[in-house]
Amino acid sequence: MAGNEWINGYLEAILDAGRYNVKRRGDGKIGGGGKGGVVATEFDGNEREGSLFSPTRYFVEEVVNSFDESDLHKTWIKVIATRNTRERNNRLENMCWRIWHLARKKKQIAWDDAQRLAKRRLEREQGRSEAADDLSELSEGEKEKGDGSHSPEPAKDKIARINSDLQAWSDDEKPRQLYIVLISMHGLVRGENMELGRDSDTGGQVKYVVELARALASTKGVYRVDLLTRQITSHEVDSSYGEPIEMLSCPADAGDGCGAYIIRMPCGPSNEYIPKESLWPHVPEFVDGALNHIVNMARVLGEQIDGKPVWPYVIHGHYADAAEAAALLSGVLNVPMVLTGHSLGRNKFEQLLKQGRLSREDINTTYKIMRRIEAEELGLDAAEMVVTSTRQEIEEQWGLYDGFDLKLERKLRVRRRRGVSCYGRYMPRMVVIPPGMDFSNVKVEDSTESESDLKSLISSDKTPNKRHLPRIWSEVMRFFSNPHKPMILALSRPDPKKNVTTLLKAFGECQHLRELANLTLILGNRDDIEEMPEGSSVVLTNVLKLIDKYNLYGQVAYPKHHKQSDVPEIYRLAAKTKGVFINPALVEPFGLTLIEAAAYGLPIVATRNGGPVDILKALNNGLLIDPHDQKAIADALLKLVADKSLWAECRKNGLKNIHCFSWTEHCHNYLSQVDHCRNRHPTSRFQIMPIPEEPLSESLRDVEDLSLKFSIDGELKANGELDLATRQKELIEALTRKVHPNGGSPSISLSSRRQKIFVIALDPYDSGGLFTNIFRVTIKNIMKVARGYSGLNRVGFVLLTGATLQETLNAFKGSDINVEEFEALSCNSGSSIYYPGRDFIADVDYEGHLEYRWPGDNVRSMVLRLAKAEDGMEDDIEELKAGCNSRCFAFSIKPGGKVRRIDDLRQALRMRGFRCHIVYSCAGTRLSVMPLFASRIQALRYLSIRWGIDFADSVVFVGDKGDTDYEQLLGGLHKTIILNGTVECGSEKLLRSEENFKRVDVVALNSPRIRIVEDGSEEDISRALESLRMK
Repeated sequence: MAGNEWINGYLEAILDAGRYNVKRRGDGKIGGGGKGGVVATEFDGNEREGSLFSPTRYFVEEVVNSFDESDLHKTWIKVIATRNTRERNNRLENMCWRIWHLARKKKQIAWDDAQRLAKRRLEREQGRSEAADDLSELSEGEKEKGDGSHSPEPAKDKIARINSDLQAWSDDEKPRQLYIVLISMHGLVRGENMELGRDSDTGGQVKYVVELARALASTKGVYRVDLLTRQITSHEVDSSYGEPIEMLSCPADAGDGCGAYIIRMPCGPSNEYIPKESLWPHVPEFVDGALNHIVNMARVLGEQIDGKPVWPYVIHGHYADAAEAAALLSGVLNVPMVLTGHSLGRNKFEQLLKQGRLSREDINTTYKIMRRIEAEELGLDAAEMVVTSTRQEIEEQWGLYDGFDLKLERKLRVRRRRGVSCYGRYMPRMVVIPPGMDFSNVKVEDSTESESDLKSLISSDKTPNKRHLPRIWSEVMRFFSNPHKPMILALSRPDPKKNVTTLLKAFGECQHLRELANLTLILGNRDDIEEMPEGSSVVLTNVLKLIDKYNLYGQVAYPKHHKQSDVPEIYRLAAKTKGVFINPALVEPFGLTLIEAAAYGLPIVATRNGGPVDILKALNNGLLIDPHDQKAIADALLKLVADKSLWAECRKNGLKNIHCFSWTEHCHNYLSQVDHCRNRHPTSRFQIMPIPEEPLSESLRDVEDLSLKFSIDGELKANGELDLATRQKELIEALTRKVHPNGGSPSISLSSRRQKIFVIALDPYDSGGLFTNIFRVTIKNIMKVARGYSGLNRVGFVLLTGATLQETLNAFKGSDINVEEFEALSCNSGSSIYYPGRDFIADVDYEGHLEYRWPGDNVRSMVLRLAKAEDGMEDDIEELKAGCNSRCFAFSIKPGGKVRRIDDLRQALRMRGFRCHIVYSCAGTRLSVMPLFASRIQALRYLSIRWGIDFADSVVFVGDKGDTDYEQLLGGLHKTIILNGTVECGSEKLLRSEENFKRVDVVALNSPRIRIVEDGSEEDISRALESLRMK
């Protein structure tokens, strides 16, 4: 075949490049001429990372990607047939064989990935089809029913819903004092002299969140804005990134508010600047630090305003890592969450798979892509609203996720407005709010001033009195033989996706356009094209070749350097020449340069793929083109440049409508949308500081005595719920709440004598899911150690367990452990909290937190069907009524039963619109399905706010394995002691598949806050506490 001649040439080039690389490294020991040493050198992975361009890598990729494996096999056969004793032929034979098998492996990987993606798409379509069938039109009688979670007039004991139409945000409304929290974890974030482009983590997102914080703080009704990010004290970066607080706007600039601030949270190793791919294990630590800050700020702002805590109006996460942090914070505080993705993991994952250069495992290892995708899915679960820049982002990027379907979201929104049941399903609302711009420094000049500047610039007069003009103008104009022509301006990176070469071909092949206009290409900065990254160097080389091919000298400007401050002057110059701005990118996610150009009075021509569609719809100042059609590009440019009236009309429309993209408009639109979607409110009963217990008034003493009588007579049911007598007691407690100003569960504050909290979260089950004797022994040892070094009264105890309340109480029967020594019991994997010192009263405020987005009975039958494995039996899983309550559905799994892992089951539920937290407990014999924000670690965070305790003064005791929520208990600001040998059987095998992310992506096991001991003996526990400085 003809292709084999090319293969031979490439293979010869690989041999030459390999020999050159060996000599360049100075490695004389090549392996004595053997095959192994040479091939190892030629395919050394380190060379790929260590240089900008690797000839070996280039030629290998060309062979693997450009030729069929049959051609490679024929070449190998030919080499064998012509074998001789020369070393070069032996190396060629070995290399042919290796590349052939590499090509076959690549083909197999591509096939496997395609099959996996096809299966996932099929499952997603099946899930969404089932959801659509369930949400089919109901009769008029049924429409009035609805479920509790979407009732138009919710019951008073449930969290209110807002179903009103969107109201525009107005500065004339009644005064508000809003506290807004923004989160952007990664990168180098500061208010002044931003180091944009220093690395891939410090780019447009940093600029966006800083400007958004300032703009929100200056909006009437906003009292304070906090931008939370990571604190970095590394010598690698400027010391300003280690400052805990930085003021972005002072109170004077914020009107009646107190301004905007950057708050930097310690997170991970303080002396290291960590890339975003390595931040995942430290997210829990960031969440705990942010929670402490928000609670303290709520108290301080409350003292400044009206004496009541001022909770965040909204918590807004930017990017996947901040999405996870915002979801956890919004869950424990019960405040609305907003998400902005900026860039999305699933889209990147599919693009990398299509390129075929990295396997699925390599992509996951390099980019932690599966961990990122799960964080984005959690953000979709928790978010009230997702802010996007364009509709294309909604349809083509968020549409790839399990947790979002555009058609289903619209159907659910309509049903909620009509008060029709959604059967527990939920989809976040997607809104398009383009990024804002600051136009305060933009000066649009009239035509008279423009002509005088141009005459001064073009004039040959070099007298000292010549008017001072920007240097970049002269740098551009020197390229043109006739600088009087209108200028067509393109400004982008030298990236193949920006499609600059197609623009150049369109210009070069249109004689009329060349006669009428000049072309200016601002393609970044360059010194030596050969030293630039491969993609950029190829684009720039092709640009130079096309200029030469079409003989465009004197008609095209391509300056080597420009500063960021020169960009506005470039726009001004193009506008003075009555030119046009063009963005011909193959796909443009948003198109910020289009807005910048319009602000300076330039009509625009833009790609019809992506964000420009929405921008031109708003501005009405240009034309859309097919980026692949050279003639369409040339015709659009010619039309705008040649038609003076059309050019003037587009300029006028752009300047008139540009306010749509101002920060003022952005903030008003943003706050209006948040107000419309704000379905959650922090309960006013949330105490944030310990309040001393007050005696009941005389008029209620008899009520308290009656309540005590009911508590003695009443018994617990097997499932942990209360019988009739105890329900009567709850009614009496509701009366007693009237003497408490906060209205919450009475006297649940932590005793002021407690200085530390010991949290016992052991899961010591046998293979049958029953507590082992180690459970009681270990708890007894922990309490003995606590008594020994500080006295029992100084330490409060909390138990976190996956068992029901009744099972927990039964586990302590026959032991000398008094259950009332525990300050709180969190049972059913964090779905309920009881207070033993108050007759095991359930925390109704906590139940109110969990109520939101809980599908209730709607999900019960769905879980039974979905939890079974494909090859499982019908009776592998069945409902466990003894383990169920209103906030938790429990299912028992028979020994040897086959069920789906957590990640697979959660995916199936998300595809159907259900948002739940699911846990396998009791050594994998029980599946618990709970509200989204119910978990043991979230229950602990809730108690920390309720009691006003510092996480740093808490110690969590866990085993070396446990339930599937075990990993969540390890990370954070609290200390963790892992007791090896205390847990016989865990449930981790049911957590996630091998191809998913690993434990090291969830928790930093090398954290200085974690200690591992050999067993649960008193001596080992005491030594661990000493090393953690908790004694």
